[in-house]
Amino acid sequence: MTSIGGASSGMVDWNLAVATATRLVRPGPEVSRDEARAVVAELRRHAKASEGHVRGFTRMGTEDIHDTPVLVVDRPGWIRANVAGFREILKPLLDKMEERRGGGAGGAVLGALGGKVTGVELGMLLSFLSSRVLGQYETFAPATRELPAGANGGGRLLLVAPNIVHVERELDVDPHDFRLWVCLHEETHRTQFSAVPWLRDHLEGEIQSFLAETDVDPMTFLERIREAAQSLAGGRPEGEEDDGGRSLVELVQSPSQREILARLTAVMSLLEGHADFVMDGVGPEVVPTVAEIREKFQQRRAKGASRLDSALRKLLGLDAKLKQYKDGERFVRSVVDEVGMDGFNRVWTSPNTLPTKAEIAKPADWVARVHRKTES
Repeated sequence: MTSIGGASSGMVDWNLAVATATRLVRPGPEVSRDEARAVVAELRRHAKASEGHVRGFTRMGTEDIHDTPVLVVDRPGWIRANVAGFREILKPLLDKMEERRGGGAGGAVLGALGGKVTGVELGMLLSFLSSRVLGQYETFAPATRELPAGANGGGRLLLVAPNIVHVERELDVDPHDFRLWVCLHEETHRTQFSAVPWLRDHLEGEIQSFLAETDVDPMTFLERIREAAQSLAGGRPEGEEDDGGRSLVELVQSPSQREILARLTAVMSLLEGHADFVMDGVGPEVVPTVAEIREKFQQRRAKGASRLDSALRKLLGLDAKLKQYKDGERFVRSVVDEVGMDGFNRVWTSPNTLPTKAEIAKPADWVARVHRKTES
């Protein structure tokens, strides 16, 4: 196994997290070697074709904007990539927590043993998530020998082949159309960050501001991870009935972070909703069965899963992510209907033209603020 960025942090044994997740991850759907090669090749072709489709529909970027690789991975590959990304973005928070634990009563508990326990529990969560993600644009991905990333801090686009095959079979849809449909969504994210140079730094700044304001006791942080991991073993997350199943992010936030979290939620709603809007907008021309795919996919989202799965989704904030797709797509569609695609694209002008959380719910307010201000 390849080490993730050298020695493990005392707070989290990252290499153990990778090893645990890889060992526990469910096997993908049964495919022959030739079938697997064909799926990988087709996903790469669709990812390349999606660049032109997305660029033409969104009117964003040019042919030479992409410096980020497209990687078709299996579930262990997704796990390794995400551990590297988590380690990068969480480093300031974990360093601060490492300092806090130093001479405290819990210092001994949060030593090497604590890091290994956390590594195992984080690995359990990653194994759960690794079978559910179809694709992902990794914005803050550090480059490794196995997993290259774009130059100058650029990210990478991951397509998780076994998950795509699993879902297309489960939905009983045309596999070639479904693969292109997924690529259109993920390529939109790649285009967002490639065509809007300030977006990555802005998002990273917001995340780091949120983490810098985090004043959570190390034992509390580990307990939250433990609650989520215990859900996988059938335990009830602590406080589930009392707090409605708050996510990990909500559990660690302080009052001073609410404003930052509201801005982050608005940005993520915009990015996810825009990708859904583009995926469906391009779809009818290049994906013949897009209406069937969308209907079946929405039914799959709405059906939910077992009580255990639902509890874990709440704790990880995945239910909030599904809401972001709906709210964000409604915002984009409303704005495009009112002011056209070029009018909508003013959203990418600067951080000041991004919608607020309130404007995501009331798109007319964003149009009034941004368009009337620039036209007056």
